[in-house]
Amino acid sequence: MIRNLKLKNVLLICSTGFILASCSSKSDRIQEYDRPALYWYNKMTKQIADYDLEAADDTFTSLESEHRNSPLLPTSLIILANAHMQEEQYALANFYLDEYIKRFTISKDIDYVRFLKIKANFLGFSYQLRDQQLLDDTIEDIKVFKQKYPQSKYMPLIDTINARVHMAKAQLDIAIADLYKRLDKPKAAKVYKEKAEKTWTKTEDIKEVDVPFYRAIFE
Repeated sequence: MIRNLKLKNVLLICSTGFILASCSSKSDRIQEYDRPALYWYNKMTKQIADYDLEAADDTFTSLESEHRNSPLLPTSLIILANAHMQEEQYALANFYLDEYIKRFTISKDIDYVRFLKIKANFLGFSYQLRDQQLLDDTIEDIKVFKQKYPQSKYMPLIDTINARVHMAKAQLDIAIADLYKRLDKPKAAKVYKEKAEKTWTKTEDIKEVDVPFYRAIFE
């Protein structure tokens, strides 16, 4: 009898504690709205520092929805893009970079953001023989960057990326030429061999690399 009573008391205490904790947690969530922009910004940066990017994404959503014109938004987008790139989440990084470019085109940092987008695509190559469209898009983005921002301080890095993606493009064409050669289609093989030489003159200098590739200059 006494043992049963003690057991009931323990269960009652545990249940009460669980309910109070749930109510407290629920109360905290209810209060998470209508906060100053700086509150959301500081919370987001702390979550990033704690490697909780999913929570940081949610916090940015709160910042953006409650403070559409906050001067903290451009910086937040760049911080989130860099954080996702650090975790090799390049699609999410590009999402934030595209959002920045769409909303803050005349920003003084626009060349930096466009550089980051090129870098994200560059680091995002997983298979150099499969990401053909990404290669072509990156080459085009570099061409536009060099035309629009010839004095950008990021040009040396852009030039390095440009050389690497052109080598990758040439390597891809060489692989296709070899494939056609094995299939006994010499005309097609010749076409792709010439394309490779047009993209990168000394194709014999291009060495095969492991994937993921091109990342050493940023690590």
